[in-house]
Amino acid sequence: MHGVIGEVRAWPVRAGRSGRYLLGTLLTALVTLVAAPLLCVPSLAAPWAERHRRHAGALLGRPVGPRPRALRRDLVWLVTQVATGLPVGILALLCLGNQLLILVITVGWWAFPASDPPRLPLLGVRIDGWVPALTIGLADFLLLTALATVALPPLARAHARCCLAVLAPSPAEQLAARVTELTRTRTDVLQAHGAELRRIERDLHDGTQARLVAIAMRLAVAGESLPQDPDAGAALVRQARAETEEAMTELRSVIRTIYPPVLADQGLVGALSTLADRAGVPTRIDIGELGEVPAAVEAVAYFSVTEALANIARHSRATEAAVHVTRSGATLSAEITDDGTGGADASRGTGLDGIGRRAAALDGTMKISSPPGGPTSITVELPCV
Repeated sequence: MHGVIGEVRAWPVRAGRSGRYLLGTLLTALVTLVAAPLLCVPSLAAPWAERHRRHAGALLGRPVGPRPRALRRDLVWLVTQVATGLPVGILALLCLGNQLLILVITVGWWAFPASDPPRLPLLGVRIDGWVPALTIGLADFLLLTALATVALPPLARAHARCCLAVLAPSPAEQLAARVTELTRTRTDVLQAHGAELRRIERDLHDGTQARLVAIAMRLAVAGESLPQDPDAGAALVRQARAETEEAMTELRSVIRTIYPPVLADQGLVGALSTLADRAGVPTRIDIGELGEVPAAVEAVAYFSVTEALANIARHSRATEAAVHVTRSGATLSAEITDDGTGGADASRGTGLDGIGRRAAALDGTMKISSPPGGPTSITVELPCV
């Protein structure tokens, strides 16, 4: 019952959006018709077509990504826009304009009396008194409203789909864009891989290796001291043992950054649960049925959640966070949210760019919604293939 009521209430909203879209289409078609010679210039045709493409995508609720410029396709759209935009726009103008005309007529007869009372546009009845104004005028207005509610949304959607179809990249262009994207992500992966190797080498050289050298020197000195001063030699051995344990701790830390042992021991579900328990802010975790997940996908999902929670603890001033992991078909989705101050931006070097690169390496995506004042939502989608 509530769903039916909500649907009925949504009809006028859809009709209003569709009416605005069609009136904008009429204006675009008229400008295109008048300024056709100018709009045939590539530098003007592309942004003009792209503007209406975004409006069409917004009406249909479809994300409109970048597309390669092609003058021929833009010129075809200019012709199509005039041929289709004028008739549907005129229909919307007549429908909505007559609604306004009815309101003017039903009030105008009283404010501006005339010997020849005006007629209603749809029913053709003259308005010469309050009774026809409040009955027949209202009926005329409701008929036009019903017509607008029923006719305008499908007309607008049909025109928007036509616009997107005409301006859609060809299969060859889609393939070229795909190759470009894969080339870019491959370069990013190689750069990230090189940076990761350099970091591991630096950690081993400056940390573990330095400690091992110090241990070797202490043991050498202890070996020389034992015959003359057994107590001093034993103290050096104890120090070497303590440094050995510290070196092992550092080595485990480095290993964890390569492939966390918790993933191998507990799987993705257990690893994320442990991660949420140790997060810097109270974190609620919700994990659906994931099935079998490839190891590479598990690692990227784990590191993405790790980095996101670390950012929340350092930058967001949040009081709580949530991790929601689901799988739909062949896509694993991890959503990390917090109630912090918002303003997260991957371009500011807060680790979010690294999440995006890791996801892109597996042909996945990362989306960020973080308006000023919050809340922040980071969604990472990874294909499990």
